[in-house]
Amino acid sequence: MGKHISIGLVLFILAQLMFGQPVYTKEYLMGKFDYTKDTSFELVPAKYSKMANQYLRNEALQSFIKMAEAAKKDSVKLYVLSATRSFDEQKQIWNDKWTGRTLVNGQNLTHIKDSLLRAKEILKYSSMPSASRHHWGTDVDLDNFNNAYFKHDEGLKIYNWLLKNASKYGFCNPYNEKGIARKSGYEEERWHWSYLPIAKECLKQYKTKVTYKDINGFHGQATAKDIGIIENYLFGINNNCE
Repeated sequence: MGKHISIGLVLFILAQLMFGQPVYTKEYLMGKFDYTKDTSFELVPAKYSKMANQYLRNEALQSFIKMAEAAKKDSVKLYVLSATRSFDEQKQIWNDKWTGRTLVNGQNLTHIKDSLLRAKEILKYSSMPSASRHHWGTDVDLDNFNNAYFKHDEGLKIYNWLLKNASKYGFCNPYNEKGIARKSGYEEERWHWSYLPIAKECLKQYKTKVTYKDINGFHGQATAKDIGIIENYLFGINNNCE
């Protein structure tokens, strides 16, 4: 069955023709579309992924493949663990952690009765639905979901290679170590890399198109504004990735 052309893709093409700049709808930026039926997305080939059915924007995928092939020449193996996620997919991850179906650091979070504290605990490593960079088809989680893995042996070799070479292919690590340069947002994620040629424009348009009234439809949604999910998390990124 052929893929359907989404409204978001139509707007993207028209904007490119008229203004030379892509236009992303609010729905696109919040992951409320079916990327599997959008022709601007492509399935990550199995040889580059440890998980089935991972999709990326076409341009991002081609750049990732070039990066993975270059890494291979240096005896570094890059594999996609997770790529594009829709609103519904992110909602499932979030709600499962909120209700205790999925443990967070070995804990059932339902014992945290304060909704703000529970949300902040989830937000250490998981985005709220509607506010994830993974909605855009630009971001990938690579090789391992544990920072400790990237501090020794093969993991450290991979991380150092990415720090040195990823920018050549348009990729940046948005969630670097928190500190003076990055005071708010998610904890460090050495596995998370973002394709900036598209992601930077998505982030720019998100700021003008999405408001807190739009962020809803999941457990704990009322905490989004008080926490400052847009200002403190979505925009709480590595300065080099802005």
